[in-house]
Amino acid sequence: MVGKKERQKRLERERYQRRLDKRAQRDQTVRRWTVSGLAAIIVLAVAVGVFFLVRPSGGQAAASSKSPSATPSATASAAAPAAAPVAEPASHCSYPSSPPAAKNVGTPPAKPDSTATYQATIHTNRGDIVINLLNSKATCTVNSFVYLASKNYFSSTPCHRLTTAGIFVLQCGDPTGTGSGGPGYKFNDENLTGAKYSAGTVAMANSGPDTNGSQFFLVYQNSLSLPASYTPFGTIVSGLNIIQNVAKAGSDNSNGSGDGHPKDKVEIAGVTIKKT
Repeated sequence: MVGKKERQKRLERERYQRRLDKRAQRDQTVRRWTVSGLAAIIVLAVAVGVFFLVRPSGGQAAASSKSPSATPSATASAAAPAAAPVAEPASHCSYPSSPPAAKNVGTPPAKPDSTATYQATIHTNRGDIVINLLNSKATCTVNSFVYLASKNYFSSTPCHRLTTAGIFVLQCGDPTGTGSGGPGYKFNDENLTGAKYSAGTVAMANSGPDTNGSQFFLVYQNSLSLPASYTPFGTIVSGLNIIQNVAKAGSDNSNGSGDGHPKDKVEIAGVTIKKT
């Protein structure tokens, strides 16, 4: 009898140990999936943070759809698939309506001068910033920028957003100064293949694919973590130090740490275009 009881106890201990082992395996699997899930959430949060960082705020897609904000910020809605890229330089441009317009200046001509060379000078209270426009690579974007400049759209407007953490940009192009203003039209993305945002790059802000309007940003320090989602249309050839000095003073952090209105205010007096 004693031997039988001992065997029963041993079997019971073994069954109990097997249950513990199975539970431990389940717990380990759950922990592994939990860690993977958290990692995915963190990556997504960073990606979304960068996206909202550069799109126009307020809701107008990059100064186009309905209210761009700190780099237009309308609430993210399901983005429509991007249109197929056109061959550059483009010979025809489309600028569909996207009200309201911060300044009503009409729409650019549908036929751009795709063979021209353009240089823009942004006259600010801090000094002049000279930009070579990439007309052969972003023809419709340049066509819009040149048109808005000719209509004094940018005159007496502030650069409303400075970002000094994660990415390093000064954003301008909204006459309302709120980050939600645009020209009343939008247009498609260009020049995104292999796009990099190194110091001196000038690119369009947006709130999703093909929502460009009037808001743009000037990269004053390499921001290579930005995805290739923002049309590069110019390169700063003079005045980069002006933006860098503004950045040294920092922002008021109104959008979060390292992101807000520049403490050293930047106002655009006007933009002149040299065409050759």
